[in-house]
Amino acid sequence: MGVGKSTVGPLLAERLGVGYRDTDDDIVAGQGSTIADIFANEGEPAFRELEKDAVRRALGEHDGVLALGGGAVLDEDTRALLAGLRVVCLTMDVEEAVRRADLDVARPLLAVDPRKRWTELMDARRHLYEEVATVVVATDGRTSDEVTQAVLEALALRDGPVRPYHRSRPAARRAPRQAVRGPGRPCPLDEPTR
Repeated sequence: MGVGKSTVGPLLAERLGVGYRDTDDDIVAGQGSTIADIFANEGEPAFRELEKDAVRRALGEHDGVLALGGGAVLDEDTRALLAGLRVVCLTMDVEEAVRRADLDVARPLLAVDPRKRWTELMDARRHLYEEVATVVVATDGRTSDEVTQAVLEALALRDGPVRPYHRSRPAARRAPRQAVRGPGRPCPLDEPTR
């Protein structure tokens, strides 16, 4: 929730020399509605289905940094798709989250009592983030450039140097997890946003 994926993701992609994509942007573009409007008009279950489809498509099509909404990990199939990929979980404490989220009113799950709701969401989701995360990077008190550098360093320490990766797509459908394993491969950013 305001942890910085939309700022850090493009910076990370630039540093790695790869593209950036955000599944929330894909959903908005595909639906012609904001996420808040989708939640209000169609409900959270409908949004989660759109999100699941957006993540699956993006993992199959995109070779760079992929940002996911924080609720994406709620889906078991999505977590299975993320298994074996470099997944970065950006975190912050509740006070920082509320301060940042208050600046962005388009967060439907934080509309009422954001501090309490953020804490509830994190308590419910934390184990899922830990399940899929390759590395966890705290954003508290850091600039976007500092967070980007921390992500690169954390990934390099865990898996060796992070290098840009480009693959050619075969004509046949491929299994995304198999095609994107290993150093320098796409880094889905998973942020607790929605």
